[in-house]
Amino acid sequence: MVQGLSQVAFTAPTPSRSLQQVTTDTDTTALAPSRWLRATAWGFIIGSTLFALGVPLSLVAGLSPSVAGWTFFAGSIFFTAAALLQFLSSREALEPLEATSPRGWLTAVGRPRTTDWTASALQFVGTLAFNLSTFRAAVDATGETGPYSLVWRPDVIGSILFLVSSWIAFAPEVRWRRHRHARNRSWAIGALNFLGSVLFGLSAIGAYLVPAEDTLLNVQWANGGTVLGALCFLAGAILLLPRRSRRPA
Repeated sequence: MVQGLSQVAFTAPTPSRSLQQVTTDTDTTALAPSRWLRATAWGFIIGSTLFALGVPLSLVAGLSPSVAGWTFFAGSIFFTAAALLQFLSSREALEPLEATSPRGWLTAVGRPRTTDWTASALQFVGTLAFNLSTFRAAVDATGETGPYSLVWRPDVIGSILFLVSSWIAFAPEVRWRRHRHARNRSWAIGALNFLGSVLFGLSAIGAYLVPAEDTLLNVQWANGGTVLGALCFLAGAILLLPRRSRRPA
């Protein structure tokens, strides 16, 4: 995300059990679709679209670089909002804490009890890192430049967190909790999100500033990884949207 800036969110160990097997082992009544599902999907759709637009905007001659910079930042905010909703959804239908467990709001929210929770938490923290990276880059684009490390380091941290999160989230147990309303699309959603994370990571590598030359390592990786990664996330988010049931005539 840096040259044209870069990054963001979601989904891959090779599953040992199929999604159908997980389904038969799970209480489907307890795992009704999350009430935040549609808002989560739209958050990722809008965020991905803004990221995909940011790169071409940064290449338009005569257009202020700050336009692209703030477009990336706005996209990162939508990613963060969607990741927060996905994190909250990961806590739904969990078993109550044991009576001997410490009480309190922080314990109830922060105690990891599922792989979905872990993947969602990593993704959410990753979006916060992208908030920092894109905000710093947007400010730099206005002329108030600071150390490039303030842009690149959060970008790399966010990319790593997203990659790990998307790897974990490809497990059948996680996909069942997230995509139980779309089992026929679940694998595609997970694969697209994982590929998007890989491409965002490639973008971060390409955006490394070579000190001796004061140029980016690979501008094509930086820009291409951002655009293609955003398009992967966009496609995955569209597939995540719950389909409206057809009412009989």
